[in-house]
Amino acid sequence: MGEFVRLEVSDGVGTIRLDRPKMNALDAQMQQQIVDACAEADRRDDVAAVVVFGGERVFAAGADVKEMAAMSFQEIARHAHLLQAFTRSIAAIGKPTVSAITGFALGGGCEVALSTDVRFAADDAKLGQPEILLGIIPGAGGTQRLARLVGPAKAKDLIYTGRFVDAHEALAIGLVDQLHPADQVHAKAVEWAARFVGGPAIALRAAKNAIDRGLEVDLQTGLDIERAEFAALWGTDDQSAGMTSFIENGPGKATFSGS
Repeated sequence: MGEFVRLEVSDGVGTIRLDRPKMNALDAQMQQQIVDACAEADRRDDVAAVVVFGGERVFAAGADVKEMAAMSFQEIARHAHLLQAFTRSIAAIGKPTVSAITGFALGGGCEVALSTDVRFAADDAKLGQPEILLGIIPGAGGTQRLARLVGPAKAKDLIYTGRFVDAHEALAIGLVDQLHPADQVHAKAVEWAARFVGGPAIALRAAKNAIDRGLEVDLQTGLDIERAEFAALWGTDDQSAGMTSFIENGPGKATFSGS
């Protein structure tokens, strides 16, 4: 368990808790701890789905600007690998993931949220990629994931201007998926994640892999990825259990072992 990041597991749902007062500034230590927490969440059989949560007041206000400002070109060139590794580690969790966003999700904080499968936000949250106001650009995946999520024109608007978007605009453009009162965001995210406890874990991992890898390639290659993932599920107990249950009892009544 890291000093600023911890994995909390309850009833099959893992919460990766960001906890570096006051604003969860994402310094190098915290970035590495996120990598470690994601690896643990991915490998643990008692974690069916993952919530990323920064606390009741703030999700994450961005990378640690003071730390980066002191770096030379050689140092930032090396650090840029970690800067992308920690968001890649979130995206690489082979289980359903959801961000529970309160307060601000800015810069690196927004990039953390972009790395999960879906995003639930407080109705008073603010999101943005304000790096341009520092004379730089997003470096933890923002230029790529934001454009894929909301489209290139809207991503360019947000990145070029560095402006913050409120929760309602974020919902309208597809940057977040659900809005809730701030004191309910984490609970709603956990409720969503809990749907996958006892589910077909291997099939969920296959679906996530097919979607994410398919977005990176042309349609035919994506279909090839889907076909391979689809056929591979015939080696699992869950496929047998699911189809047998459907034939005998109808849909939605299968008991899965996750194997």
